[in-house]
Amino acid sequence: MKSAVQQLKEDEGFRGNVYKCTAGKNTIGYGRNLDDNPLTEDEAEFLLNSDLQKIVANLSDLPFYSRLTPQRRGVVINMTYNLGLPRFKQFKRMIAAMYLCDYELAAVEMLDSKWAKQVGKRADRLAEIMRNDGFDCRLARQ
Repeated sequence: MKSAVQQLKEDEGFRGNVYKCTAGKNTIGYGRNLDDNPLTEDEAEFLLNSDLQKIVANLSDLPFYSRLTPQRRGVVINMTYNLGLPRFKQFKRMIAAMYLCDYELAAVEMLDSKWAKQVGKRADRLAEIMRNDGFDCRLARQ
């Protein structure tokens, strides 16, 4: 006899996107009814951590990323989570400024964007961290 998990996987099938089940409920995964059984905070945190691991793995391939302080890495991770990696990579002048350790310019480029207008105080806060973290990688290279 199949285990309950195997039975449910076979009977429900997997869908990674939200869909309407036959009862008209928002459903995801292996038949998870989100209307009657929404995600718990623990489940959402598990998903967040999984997403962040993927983001960090992708960002680690970018040449400037390893030279950033943990706080500046946090800014880049935050932006990438919000924008997605393809849109984050469109911040070419900001990325070039970080590569050159010009964090003032990187902050200016962050704020001179449609993204900054959309997220408001979030962009202001992240730009402030980028600008004022205190560590200058240009000095470390001398």
